[in-house]
Amino acid sequence: MTARLGTALRMALTASAVASAQPASAHITFEAKTVEAGTTVRFVLRVPHGCAGSATVAVRISIPEGLSEARPQPKPGWTLDIVSAAPETTASTEAGDGAHAVQHDAAVKEISWSGRLEDAHDDEFIFRAKVDAAAAGKDLFVPVVQQCEAGLARWIEIPPPGGSADDLRFPAPSVKVVR
Repeated sequence: MTARLGTALRMALTASAVASAQPASAHITFEAKTVEAGTTVRFVLRVPHGCAGSATVAVRISIPEGLSEARPQPKPGWTLDIVSAAPETTASTEAGDGAHAVQHDAAVKEISWSGRLEDAHDDEFIFRAKVDAAAAGKDLFVPVVQQCEAGLARWIEIPPPGGSADDLRFPAPSVKVVR
């Protein structure tokens, strides 16, 4: 009986050690699970931990099609960088005026925050964006790269049609767009 108890204890300890050696399963997610099409939404991105024990030093997001007019919220102690597409110039015709050029604002394509977030802590990174009306009924995936002192995590995986983000190791955070 004692031999069986010793074997069971060794197996339990081994299982515990293996489980604790696995990477944390918490993913980067959005606070809201759904957003309304055609509205401007406050997106709160939750970063629950660093990379395998290493502090997070940067969070970079790509603004996907379906979101426009993105505006990040600065974080005290963090540096904010914005990458925009080149401004567009289009021809426009108004009654009686003929054609003239119209300058459009540059679209934000990428937002990044650089600073320091210890592995044991969590934080939120916030931006506002308009959700296109045409995105109704779809899932919007927002790729995120989490840079750490040692390594990085690319939260960029998007499930195939009919697939689930639960099946992915590094799923991009997403929201369901409702009417």
